Amino acid sequence: MDPKLWNMVLSKGEPEKYCFLITILLFWPSIMYAHGVMGETGKGGIVLQARYDTGEPMSYCKVRITAPNSKLAFQVGNTDRNGRFCFFPDTQGEWNVVVSDEMGHRLEMVIPVKEEMKSGAGQRLEGPVERLISRYERAITGLSLIFGVTGIILWWRTKRSKIYLNE
Repeated sequence: MDPKLWNMVLSKGEPEKYCFLITILLFWPSIMYAHGVMGETGKGGIVLQARYDTGEPMSYCKVRITAPNSKLAFQVGNTDRNGRFCFFPDTQGEWNVVVSDEMGHRLEMVIPVKEEMKSGAGQRLEGPVERLISRYERAITGLSLIFGVTGIILWWRTKRSKIYLNE
């Protein structure tokens, strides 16, 4: 684009208004949702709590859950600071749970799961906690960001060159 045109546009003081509007739109809370994720709450999970024999919780210990008749891990994770871990079984049978602090303490449990305890067995999940941002919103946000940053850089460069020309 012709630099004279940019100087003419920039000399009218309009870019400051647009930069302010772009900044407000970029930091508007509705745009700051988690991108492409959704959370739901539900009922029917199994909560286990691991403690040492002193009563102290096994905080942040490794957990490995294996489904019935399977050698592969169904779920792997860590306990929270209170020694709790939750999971939602999807089949009935005996589930194997191993909690290890990797310092010699190891808890092994077998949890029997009946048909009515399975995840989704007659349970209604609450609505989504966060909304999904659609592909179009992401595209518009990305393009706005690109054009906004480019506009700010060009505005700053022409303003800086005007200062040098006036000196």
